[in-house]
Amino acid sequence: MTTLHEKPTASFTLDLEPIGLRLTAAADLTILQVVQQAGVQINAVCGGEGWCGKCRIQHMEGDLTAITDTEAEALTAHDMAQGMRLACQTSLRSDARLYLPPDSLTTAQRLQIEGEDGHIEIDPLITWFDLSLTPPTVHDLRSDATRLQDALAELGCVGAEIHFPLLTRLSNDLRENDWRIRAVVRQTREVIALLPQHTPVYGLAVDIGTTKIAGYLVDLESGDILARTGITNPQIPYGEDVVSRIQFANENTEGADILQQRLVDGVNNLISQLCQQINATPAQIVDCVFVGNTAIHHLFLGIPAAQLAQAPYVASLNEAIERRCNDMGLSAAISAYLYMPPNIAGFVGGDHSAMLLATDIVRRAVQEQQTIVAVDIGTNTEISLVHAGRLLSCSCASGPAFEGAHITHGMRAMPGAIEHVFIDQHQPAVQTIDGAAPIGICGSGILDAVAELSRIGVIDPNGQLRADVPGVTSTGTRNRQYLLVPAEQSGNGTDIIITRKDINEIQLAKGAIRAGVEVLLRECGISEQAIDRFVVAGAFGTYLDLQSAVQIGMFPPLPLERFEQVGNAAGVGAKYLLLSQNKRVHVNDILKQVEYVELTAHPEFSDIYVDALLFPENQP
Repeated sequence: MTTLHEKPTASFTLDLEPIGLRLTAAADLTILQVVQQAGVQINAVCGGEGWCGKCRIQHMEGDLTAITDTEAEALTAHDMAQGMRLACQTSLRSDARLYLPPDSLTTAQRLQIEGEDGHIEIDPLITWFDLSLTPPTVHDLRSDATRLQDALAELGCVGAEIHFPLLTRLSNDLRENDWRIRAVVRQTREVIALLPQHTPVYGLAVDIGTTKIAGYLVDLESGDILARTGITNPQIPYGEDVVSRIQFANENTEGADILQQRLVDGVNNLISQLCQQINATPAQIVDCVFVGNTAIHHLFLGIPAAQLAQAPYVASLNEAIERRCNDMGLSAAISAYLYMPPNIAGFVGGDHSAMLLATDIVRRAVQEQQTIVAVDIGTNTEISLVHAGRLLSCSCASGPAFEGAHITHGMRAMPGAIEHVFIDQHQPAVQTIDGAAPIGICGSGILDAVAELSRIGVIDPNGQLRADVPGVTSTGTRNRQYLLVPAEQSGNGTDIIITRKDINEIQLAKGAIRAGVEVLLRECGISEQAIDRFVVAGAFGTYLDLQSAVQIGMFPPLPLERFEQVGNAAGVGAKYLLLSQNKRVHVNDILKQVEYVELTAHPEFSDIYVDALLFPENQP
């Protein structure tokens, strides 16, 4: 109890990205203390004294205490200009939003990067030759460039050009390697790298998602993935969704440059991690493929994206594009190229093109005379339908709820996050990632929780929590909540609850996806029962429980055997585009068939969407 002479301690709301956790923080506690009390394991080797500099946070919104002398010593001027602080030296002075860099966390977020891989004929744009050149003499005064070109011409690469940055290093490279080199040639027309003989060369395939980036280092000869890793998209501090990021780019003079540089820095970090896994260097990466939605595509390449956020949502560029990696500051062989496949239309980008390529649904539908729906679930969800020779695609803003964002105790997938929920006789049981004590709930967990509450009748068709049901407490109709994990069983001493607002976030997301599917079905004049195969792609799609998705009405009520979960198909498609010239031709052929449907302009979309928000009727 507070006496008349005591002032109550102020408290503020703290949003932590990229883990998507919302906390209440007392003003007299450091951010390190607040985060640790919440069960998040953050690096603090010095025990909060400040000298190790490991507990870095990035200030995004809100007021913090002033920078201390300890921080000024531990952080560079560049760090502080970027909003970096030390959690152990900083407290809140208002509601705030902070970003926890990956290096500050001792437990990594689970980033799904696997995908179902198939067999393709390997036919890369890149070839390489191990050459032993004859050194110049007084009787052979050919230039170093001509000497290299003549040797390649004898092997069929007639007139191969040498990119100027490589030319500036040519003489030194030849002599340092005693004239024994591996020349890497692109399409027999251009020398893009010179390495010591027999040095392995690799390709890089990257799927840049709104929330996550998945990268793969690929053997260009065998097609095997030699290293893989995932990181959180470093643009998240500037907006959880692409529209927010486009807005940041428009409203800030250097906004677009900042967003592009954050992506480049993030990709270079990913490349470093991949190379470390197999003891390689970025100079051995001689070809790259990047896929992403249209907004990510534009922001990554530095192309204006403002028009994407306004009707009629037109891209600056839909065609496939190639650029030098070096021109963008990417870590790779000095003359290597990056390729990005064509976008489709609106926000449906090259990542969906890659997914269509990897899942091969167009060919399958024709050969097997089937109707196939493919849904690539993310913050921005893309949907395709193949029926009777037609290929229709659309995009819907499903939002970040499936990443745990905007959920009361939501967080992204990391140890301690509830990933599955089952409620038996109103007694909830939860499963957490790595079996850790629960500290919050990630996307698959909140989906399960809402599905279970719907199944046992705790929520009505409109998403309202019913009164007088075990587990539901109330301070009024709008403030009802369901107790999922009591404080004494959680990992942070806090009740983990599901609120009406949480349910509404899932309603909006599932409604958008179901409405997108329904619009495409109506465009073809068929019902959901005509669907023979329902392909679920994307990181979240790997972990969701299909029965839960059907229970809440996110997916049509089909037999579960009709569903197919394929993981990160966009990443697999990026690998195919890396390994095969034919696939680059084929992806263009696929896109010529696409009929793009803009949902916001569809006359029936609003009514379909309203209906899709409802949950099935079940009695408690």
